[in-house]
Amino acid sequence: MSDDTQNNLGYHLLIHGNMEYPFQQETIDEKLIRTFDTDVQDLELVWHQDHKDRLVEIIEPGGWSFQSENELPNKLEKGQKYFIPKLVWHRVIKGESKMVVSIEEFD
Repeated sequence: MSDDTQNNLGYHLLIHGNMEYPFQQETIDEKLIRTFDTDVQDLELVWHQDHKDRLVEIIEPGGWSFQSENELPNKLEKGQKYFIPKLVWHRVIKGESKMVVSIEEFD
């Protein structure tokens, strides 16, 4: 499959250690604020592991869901908090509007 075909299908390539992610991110008061728009393709929302423990707070749920390994998806609600231990497989599932989360990372 050519690079152009992969990009058209929503794949993001790992090039020289840099990866394009399916969200916009800013840092406020040492917290990561991530916004996931509805134009993100499902192929970009992959199962993954993080290298640090994280506490994720839902700011705008947008009808999205969270799924951790060996669990069924849970619909996100405003103010809900999730502790995600490092190296645990998880993913988000797209909703009908944008999702915004706040993330604290721990070593």
